[in-house]
Amino acid sequence: QVQVVESGGGLVQPGGSLRLSCAASGTFVAIYTMGWYRQAPGKERELVAIISKTGFTNTADSVKGRFIISKDNTNNSVNLQMNSLKPEDTAVYYCYVDAFVAKSTYKQSRDDYWGQGTQVTVSS
Repeated sequence: QVQVVESGGGLVQPGGSLRLSCAASGTFVAIYTMGWYRQAPGKERELVAIISKTGFTNTADSVKGRFIISKDNTNNSVNLQMNSLKPEDTAVYYCYVDAFVAKSTYKQSRDDYWGQGTQVTVSS
């Protein structure tokens, strides 16, 4: 069973900081990318930042210079350091995992996995 668990969300004032963490567990053969998406009320889910197994990153223009993504291969985790938070950053943040998984003795496949989401609220 694959599990993706986020933590670190909460309420913060504008200009403040939060650090999100995500840990993935399961019968992984390989994890290709991990990262974060977010969905604000009434809006579509959008990419925030992703990081590949080689360390390559892709960050949305709206958060460049403020958010930093990093990973820890030791425990299959990814972090998102969010600085200079703005009210428009308010959203549910979802951890994303792109992984090749051994689902049974004879079946392996590459699929996308999602965490349950963690709420980030930026409000004065």
